[in-house]
Amino acid sequence: MATVIVTVVLAFIGYLATYLNGLRLAQRQARLTRVNQQLSDFYGPLFALMEANSRTYDTFSDKYARPDGRDPFRHDTPPTEQELAEWRTWASTVFIPNIQAMRDVVVTKADLLIEEEMPQALLQLCAHVSGYEITAARWAQGNYGEHLSLISFPGRELREYIRDRFAQLKSEQAQLLGQSGAANRNRRAGLLGR
Repeated sequence: MATVIVTVVLAFIGYLATYLNGLRLAQRQARLTRVNQQLSDFYGPLFALMEANSRTYDTFSDKYARPDGRDPFRHDTPPTEQELAEWRTWASTVFIPNIQAMRDVVVTKADLLIEEEMPQALLQLCAHVSGYEITAARWAQGNYGEHLSLISFPGRELREYIRDRFAQLKSEQAQLLGQSGAANRNRRAGLLGR
């Protein structure tokens, strides 16, 4: 009788261990799936669009820099008509479509946020885009009185937010995939580019 009880207890412990291990693996897989989706559908696209927009803006600023090195919109002397025409071309072709794509990611994929509430930098981005859409609509009508969004772009805050969350999720993804801490830190440093 004691042997039967020991056998039953051992079988139950084995079953419980198998069940708990399976539950742990299922939770880990579910978390990995969520992290992958956050990276592929939200933070990854935002990161790529932000970097592309920043680098393109830097190119514009370098190309149209005044003798003191500042771009026409960060200068004491107002932009010339030629500079404004170039700005409209760059903004209509690259900057506005990029920030609209960023806004669309935020609006359609907000369920993938790490935070429970919408971060202020993302709300400011959405408002900035709306302001630029009004400006672009006026350009389409031939009204060139305004050349910037009425709402400022949260450049530094947005860039820091996106880079931080992207790196955080890449680190968690690497841990969930069982990659080493040193390799993970090196990858994160490479992603941040600095």
